[in-house]
Amino acid sequence: MIEFRTLSDDNFVLQLSPLIRAAWHTMEYAAEHNGIGLTATKAFQRKFVHWAVEHVDWPGYGADEVFSVSKVVNEYEFPPIQIVHFLLLRRKLGRHYKGKFLLTRKGQDLLAAPGALFDELIPFFLLNVDHVSYGRLEERPFGTWDVWLNVINVELEQGLTEKQIYGLFYGAGPDWDNAGWRELAAFSSYVLKPLEWAGLVSAHEVEGGSRRDWVCFKTVLWREALRLDTDEMVKAKTRH
Repeated sequence: MIEFRTLSDDNFVLQLSPLIRAAWHTMEYAAEHNGIGLTATKAFQRKFVHWAVEHVDWPGYGADEVFSVSKVVNEYEFPPIQIVHFLLLRRKLGRHYKGKFLLTRKGQDLLAAPGALFDELIPFFLLNVDHVSYGRLEERPFGTWDVWLNVINVELEQGLTEKQIYGLFYGAGPDWDNAGWRELAAFSSYVLKPLEWAGLVSAHEVEGGSRRDWVCFKTVLWREALRLDTDEMVKAKTRH
């Protein structure tokens, strides 16, 4: 069982979610600028995308990293905003009208209610979005969110590398420098990355600077927001 707890609007842990921060910034910009201009293909115009690159605090997508590749950035080249755009439309918090993205009444109401915004976006993003659809690999990791979350809930108390987390489910063979790298990359991209973007897991680079040196931890938001079948096992492990 996976249950998301209701969080109060003033709960500071909401700030730990990159997705909620990006959604809130996008919604606030739309409210203050009478909408966000759209291209002919109904993507956000570059003016807003550039603003978002500079103002949205998203792990791995800082302004220096993004603009080092190109000084002209389209929505599809900045996945955080592409995902936020998709979510706001799907959850009916925004709509396209006469060449602009505009907030709906529901979106306007949730702009002032970050706890409700989390409840609206994060469970849908994590459990219902096909994360393969916006990734670069066609491989899809075998498993379910119920299994992944309940096992990670117990095993990630002290932090583990991506490879170690992968090994909990599929064995320790694949590594970044052997033939199993694609399976490891798929799991990292389509399980660990969504958890990080939701704000439930944080990834930290340790000395060495390669992919194998990234260590993941559960955040305070994980403990505040999730109720899982293995919670009692976590408590027992902590007491021991």
